[in-house]
Amino acid sequence: MSTETVHLTDRRPHVSADELLAGFRPSERFGEVSFDTYRPDPQQPSQARAVEELRRFADSVGRDGGGGFLARLFGGGSRTDVRQGIYLDGGFGVGKTHLLASLWHAVPGPKAFGTFVEYTNLVGALTFRKAVDALSSYTLVCIDEFELDDPGDTVLMSRLMRELSDAGVRIAATSNTLPGSLGEGRFAAQDFQREIQVLADQFEVLRIDGEDFRHRGLPQAPAPLADVELEAVVEQRFGGRVVAADAFADLVEHLSHVHPSRYRKLIEGVDAVVWREVRTIEQQAVALRFVVLADRLYDKNLPIIASGRPFDQVFTPEMMAGGYQKKYYRAVSRLTALAREGILGDVSAV
Repeated sequence: MSTETVHLTDRRPHVSADELLAGFRPSERFGEVSFDTYRPDPQQPSQARAVEELRRFADSVGRDGGGGFLARLFGGGSRTDVRQGIYLDGGFGVGKTHLLASLWHAVPGPKAFGTFVEYTNLVGALTFRKAVDALSSYTLVCIDEFELDDPGDTVLMSRLMRELSDAGVRIAATSNTLPGSLGEGRFAAQDFQREIQVLADQFEVLRIDGEDFRHRGLPQAPAPLADVELEAVVEQRFGGRVVAADAFADLVEHLSHVHPSRYRKLIEGVDAVVWREVRTIEQQAVALRFVVLADRLYDKNLPIIASGRPFDQVFTPEMMAGGYQKKYYRAVSRLTALAREGILGDVSAV
């Protein structure tokens, strides 16, 4: 059975508001996780404590009588010993996303789960007011990888969180740590409190300690294939399946014509991707769009087969050392894992 080849550069997906909101759920990687499937490290008591606190938080959602943030702030409404929001602070690889997704699965009613970037993209696609109106009816909003590297986006998300909290929506979030800051206190709670201002007092900050699986640096990127090898490897690894094959330069340029909120739809129905002549991205705006695509590919666990440069060279050294470095490190790590699966068949890397 021959491989079906498609081209992402031919796709201009259209996504309705309802379709966008329906996508705010844990990715396939975390589609069936629970608190019971999380395995706390016995040497790190904060992990078991986080599970206990999150179970308590989940039990409280929808049972506190509502009233909104301002009502609670000035003494109105019902109060419990559980704060309006909960924030998971820890390094890479300690299970924050697993726990956040477990919370999402444990809470009944309408709810949303997405990354910080996905929420900013949602606002860009719907407008701020329509996004608030849509999410205000939810019982829980989960924000994975809360970022502080873009002041504008941080102010936007702080305002969104304030308005949702005022509507009685419970909020849970995780932090995103700069790779260069590992072992240096990770994400500082005081920074979080400063950025979200009055909401800070409504958040319980849970520190989750543990060995950081990326503290030894990025995984080794597999050697790219030669262009002439791509077709044979694709047939060997993905024969009979749907493969999206594109010239890397064409794909990166195409991303400027597709809103990032539609990248999930862009790769729908694809089993693997093939990129010819991967090259270093020189422009920051282009690189940031590509990071979003890398996250969506990782969410769907789509293997990558590529020629050209290895993925540890896809961003410039200045980008890897600059203000958005945590985005780029995450993207390189994820792209490398997907390439190791696609080129080497190493599923343990993903």
